[in-house]
Amino acid sequence: MANLAGESVIQNDAGWVPGASDTIRIVEGMVAEIAPTNLPILLVGESGTGKEVFANRIYQLSRQSERPLARISCASMKSATFSAELGFDSRTRRDHNGNEPGTVFLDEIGELDAACQRDLLCALPDGGAMPGRGILNARLISTTSRNMDEEMRAGRFRGELYYRISCVCLRLPPLRERKEDIAALADFFLKKHAAELSRPRPSLRPETLQVFVNYPWPGNIRELENVVREIVVLGDETLAVAELGTSARKRTPAPALGSYSLKAASRAASREAERELIMQALARTRWNRKRAAQELQISYKSLLYKLKQIGFQDSEVN
Repeated sequence: MANLAGESVIQNDAGWVPGASDTIRIVEGMVAEIAPTNLPILLVGESGTGKEVFANRIYQLSRQSERPLARISCASMKSATFSAELGFDSRTRRDHNGNEPGTVFLDEIGELDAACQRDLLCALPDGGAMPGRGILNARLISTTSRNMDEEMRAGRFRGELYYRISCVCLRLPPLRERKEDIAALADFFLKKHAAELSRPRPSLRPETLQVFVNYPWPGNIRELENVVREIVVLGDETLAVAELGTSARKRTPAPALGSYSLKAASRAASREAERELIMQALARTRWNRKRAAQELQISYKSLLYKLKQIGFQDSEVN
């Protein structure tokens, strides 16, 4: 569970990665509240922000943790094999003890083509499949690094499917928005790779940590881990820090402002902010919608309307 009184943590196969930033503590708190439910969860974040780590965290805290987790990589997935991957033939998804998966993890769901999206929509309860046949009864956890609003507007992703898989949508912050965690993350990766490579654990100079804090980390946590691994291998941080400076100077300039609609960006940001505030209020009140409405200082009727707008059904939140 998240330690909301102090330091928040992320769990992965190698142990615990500490974090103290407000953004990651909020995410951890929501994960702790939502994981024990059966609600479909969509994790949204840039590449390298730890979406798979959080997906595993949710699975470990869920009521389905005693049953297998089935991971499906959606990139390059074709309709001919997608149904089998979803587990319509449950024998293909049983573990060595004969257990069927309790959770299906769809990695980068935004990569699914139109045919696979149709198959998934039909496989979800009340999604159009015949009763008792082809229904995906497992809990669904999905991730994406794409802007799903843009994908739906462009017709590349079905809106009805998006609202079915994102009953709860969590945005994972990029590393540049949680700079308070950089030192702890770097220390974790130093220990991890020094142990794996049987090398002495280096100590980073204060100047190096300052470079880390100032660097924008376009590759997020994954990029930080790669840099720290290089420091462990070389036993010297000078070269790695110099490469960060070179990389920052070579970064592609931002597109001209004229290529974006400021009004559209503002609307999208407003919708996302409103959704996150609603989800945080529901998590804090343990899905008590009347209390959540009071916290948000809106009427209960208004909250129900907003929940309907973002795809909630009464049966899913009661």
